[in-house]
Amino acid sequence: MPALHPPPVSLLDKYRGAAFEPIYTTTVTASGGEARHARASGIVRSDDGKLDLALRLPTELGGDGGRTNPEQLFAAAYAACFHGALNLLATRNKVEVREASVRVTVGFGRDPVDGLFMLTAEVAIDLPGVPRPVAEELVRNTERFCPYAKMARNGIASVVALAPAADNKV
Repeated sequence: MPALHPPPVSLLDKYRGAAFEPIYTTTVTASGGEARHARASGIVRSDDGKLDLALRLPTELGGDGGRTNPEQLFAAAYAACFHGALNLLATRNKVEVREASVRVTVGFGRDPVDGLFMLTAEVAIDLPGVPRPVAEELVRNTERFCPYAKMARNGIASVVALAPAADNKV
């Protein structure tokens, strides 16, 4: 297995462009499954094939469970992104973090505002051996820097549209 290399610290440099500048783009498609319970039960597959997972409705929502679900995937992505950002900022600030962990708990439930559904996320960071004031500053700065934390706080630019008619099966 090849050695892992950290991302360049230059990713911490502020961008001064006029529009969004993508650095990496990926596409994941969810398809298949049963529609009777109106929840994901098919598969999710990335365009490069590196992600290929079966989805199942959790038992708490009346499903069979036994596979992952969208809430777990979101929690995993959020935790991984925050963990990476935390380590990158620690490296820049010469803070040694060993065995840092980021635990994200995602809740799926009823939205009291519109009566539909919403997600909540709680992020817990463990930084063994890092003095508390240093750890607090590092977490605060990571929260500002991590794109998942920014999305959870401010929302995300999102475009939802029906695919062109040629791509829709009728």
